[in-house]
Formats: sequence, structure tokens, C-alpha cells
Amino acid sequence: MQSVLIANRGEIAVRIARTCRALGLTTVAVHSTPDAEALHVKVADKSFDLGGTAASENYLDSEKILEAAAATGAEAVHPGYGFLSENAEFAQAVLDSGLIWIGPPPSAIVAMGDKVAARAVAAGAGVAGVPGSDGPVEVAQEVSDFGASHGWPVVIKAAAGGGGRGMRVVRSPDQAEAAIEAARREALASFGDDTVYVERYLEWPRHVEVQVLADGAGAVVALGERDCSVQRRHQKLVEEAPAPGLSDDLRARLHDAAVAVTRAVDYRGAGTLEFLVEDDEFFFLEMNTRLQVEHPVTELVFGVDLVAEQLRIAAGEPMTDWLDTATPRGHAIECRINAEDPAGGRFLPSPGTITRLDMPEGPGVRFDGGFRAGDEISQFYDNLIGKLIVWAPDRATATRGMLEALDGLRIEGVATTASAARIIVGHDDFAAVRHATPWLERDVDIPESATPADNVGPVGGAEEHVVWVNDRRYILEPPLTSSSGATEVPAPRKRAPQSGNERPRAERRTRPVDGSVLAPMQGTVIKVAAAVGAIVAEGDVVCVLEAMKMENELVAPHAGIVEELHVAEGQRVSSGELLFRVRSEEQPS
Repeated sequence: MQSVLIANRGEIAVRIARTCRALGLTTVAVHSTPDAEALHVKVADKSFDLGGTAASENYLDSEKILEAAAATGAEAVHPGYGFLSENAEFAQAVLDSGLIWIGPPPSAIVAMGDKVAARAVAAGAGVAGVPGSDGPVEVAQEVSDFGASHGWPVVIKAAAGGGGRGMRVVRSPDQAEAAIEAARREALASFGDDTVYVERYLEWPRHVEVQVLADGAGAVVALGERDCSVQRRHQKLVEEAPAPGLSDDLRARLHDAAVAVTRAVDYRGAGTLEFLVEDDEFFFLEMNTRLQVEHPVTELVFGVDLVAEQLRIAAGEPMTDWLDTATPRGHAIECRINAEDPAGGRFLPSPGTITRLDMPEGPGVRFDGGFRAGDEISQFYDNLIGKLIVWAPDRATATRGMLEALDGLRIEGVATTASAARIIVGHDDFAAVRHATPWLERDVDIPESATPADNVGPVGGAEEHVVWVNDRRYILEPPLTSSSGATEVPAPRKRAPQSGNERPRAERRTRPVDGSVLAPMQGTVIKVAAAVGAIVAEGDVVCVLEAMKMENELVAPHAGIVEELHVAEGQRVSSGELLFRVRSEEQPS
């Protein structure tokens, strides 16, 4: 194997290319039309233009990628993560073309790629999963029946993929129909498969995963575990290794369970077993048959290059011989730096051009990035800019090092999650390991910040405007003007203290609103649920906006009549653009 085609983009494509270069392998980058000048193209030895804009026209088109491999003389394909990385048909097509597939056997992808089937495999290996449906669910009544039998809340999940895509928490039967419709639509858009299933929703679990490696000689090792409990919208934001606060017994049982499931599917390559942990009990969640986004924290504590191990195993070699006795050294923390505006806890996608990107430096600091200053963060793809990772001899030192590194990171032109990461890593709950998967959205107060006018759009006069995103209401306030004519930013308002069972408040009320709803970000309208003249209740979905592979439900700010509707399905809108207006009974027509 001398030449590797990387069937991906962004930071993971750059990451793979650099390891290949270190091993003396040449690389081929594929790219869409918007990505023609992207960093992953620049670092590769060759490139191939797949054309198109949306991922379905390029990075998800297996025929075009195989054409690229043939045209450039590539001998192997590395899929990275996302896109086609867990597509068994693509893996088989690569092998059928006489190429080396840098990933697990297609049979293992099939066995673990469908989350319903994966639960059965795990159960057969003696590893219990969260109680769930016996098979896929198709209608709301099946969700309601499961909730009645197992208790509320429940969660609907995409069978064909993870990462929070196609996932909806349902707290009562009246939410089931809208939730299953949204989950299936998002699953189809993300994975090309709208199959979903339902399982019990644990209220305060930690998300702990185990890294595994398996080679063709029959060796299977568990390279420690990672804690990925800091999440928003069911997507990870901060990860660390080893997972803190676990007993030695629980840690050993997690590793044994991961190895057992890996052996059960005759796995080969790098993979990750994900579990939900409550107290001293754990449940199998899923197996990701690919490299994980958060793999660098494992690399730093074990001193291993997981991409290099993938390449060795795919070439038919055994994994590095000392890995079967490897033990973690020190502690590593990773913060995902996404192009999202975290103000007020909203984490709204923030596409645009990066005008400045200064990476921190220092002992134990690593930044895996996929962009440079001048690059554009497109609304059509995932919004991960890069990953900031810090290693230190112990967790407390790694935490301090991460805070310092975040202070040294400078990204301008787009909003990022860096400020939220600093709040998270510096939080007392994080230090004391009191966090769980709902913690960030429930207990962490991320303050409002000034939003640039070119990101928000005109709000007009002294009015403030309502933005409803999923189940939360937000109010966009205009800047204040002083007597001298200078613009002033309103001071952030702190939320009231919360009890342990309350969700964070996401609204700020100071003046009456006129029922206008603006686009909170640039995106594409994928559904219009109400027409002009429709009578709606407060919270009813009027339209759904998709941006950076996320669906955002925009709903009526109050009961009334849809008086204005300015969008249609398939229409692209800009941040701050007026989408619709709902007139309440109290408002004049």
C-alpha cells in the first residue's frame, strides 16, 4: 500500500494525511466545489474534484469516490468518520474494486451499523443495553405504547447512525408524532436511512466509551475509556481520557464488555463501544465502526497513533505488539471547537469566513484543525473547525492547561464554542465530576454575548424579535443608542438560580413582541408546517430550518393566526431574515 485516498474533508482528512505522510505514503484528497481550496486539499499529494455542493453530490457519492480512486491510482481508501465511514455497501464496493478498505469488514459494519441489530449482538455477548424496542418503530402509537410500558421519557434514535442525528427525546404521548417525523426525516438526510427505534431515556447518565483495536491475527485490546458526557443536542463537546471517577471494578467490566462485543462480530481495525453509565451500572449504547472524533485523547494517554494502527491492520500486519499491555499515562482533555454561537446556551450554527485563526502552543498542547484564516465554514457540512487537546500528568493540571490553551486560541469571523468550553472546563461540577449528559443544557449558565449585526440582520427600530429554536424561545434585542449616538451592547441578564430538576430558562422578556420570527442562522427551509391564515397555538411548529446538518424547529411565539409567511420548502434564508409573523388576538390586524 503506497497511496491512500481519503474519502472525507475537514480536520479528519488533514489528520489522516499527516500520518500517511509520516509513514511515507502518498495521499489523494477528494473535494466538493466549495472545498476546492480547502486545507485538506492543500496537504494532500493529489486531489480529485467531485463537484457539487451538498454532501449527497460528492462526499456521499460512492461511485464518484471510486472513480477518483481509479483516476488517481490510489490503492486504499480511508473513510475517516461521518459520510460513508459506516456504510457497508461502500466498504464492499471498495473491496470489490480491488482496493484496500481501511476499516472493519463490511459484515461487522452491517452487524453493528443498525442499532437495533447491534443491541441483539451485544445481548448475545452478555452485554445488556438500555431497554428498547425489539425492532424499528414506524408510527407514533408504537412510541406511545413503549412509553406506557417502560415509563416516560423515551428517546427515538436513528438505527443507521449516531452523533445525535435523528435523535429525539419524547416526554409524553402528545409529542410522539412530531418527534418520530422529525427523527426519521433527519435520519434520512444524515444516513440515507429513515429507520428509527425507541428506548428508555436515562435522566442522568454519563456517556463513557471504550476504544478497541483488533487485528487479523485475532488480537483484541481495549485501549482505555473516554468520558464524553458534556453534550448539547446529544452531540459531544468536551471529552477526556481516562474517564474520571470510575471504580477499578467498573472500569474493568467496561473493558471486558467492549472486548466481548468486538470479538462477537469478528471485528478488525479501530472501533469504539459506547455505554451509558449510572452509578455502578452500565448499558450498551452502540458500536461505532470507525475512528471517533475524540480519538486524540486516547492517543495522548497511551502514546499511540490510532491512524497508523488502522493502516497497519488494513495492510494485513498485526497491531503494534506492546499495545496488549499498554496502560494510560496522565490525563488528556479535548474541546471541540465548532462554528456555533453558544450565547445563552443556544449553540446556533455560525457559517461564514474565518478571518483570523491563531492556535495556542505549549507543552502537551495539540490542535487538530481543518481550516486556516480565509477559509469558509459552509452551511452544507459539519461545523467542526478543529479540536483542542491538552495532555498533563493529572486531571487537575490538564484542566488548568486547557483553560490556558483556550485563552490562547483566537478565531475571528465566525462565532465558536471556545467561550462555552472555557465555562465548562472551569466549572466546579466539571472539576468534581458531577456532570452527566443533560448537565450542560440543564445546569450551566452560558451568558448572552453581543452578536454582530451582520450575523443577526436588521431587527428594526426599537423592537425586539422572538426566535424559537426547537423547544426554547429566545428574544433578539436591538443595540441601545446613547445620547452621543454611540452604540452600546445591553448588559447580559443573569438567569435566576435553578433547582436540580429545572431546565435552564432560555428567554428574556423586557418589552412586548409583535410575533415576528427571524431566521436565527443561515440555512435551508426543509419543511413548512403552517400556511397563511392558519390558527396556531403557542409552540406549534411553523417551519423547520436546516443548517450544518442540524434541524431547528421554529415555532409560534404565541397563540394566534399566521399573518405573514415569507418562506417555502427548499428556500435558502439568511440570518436575521423574517420568516413568518403570528398575530395574536390582542394585536390589531
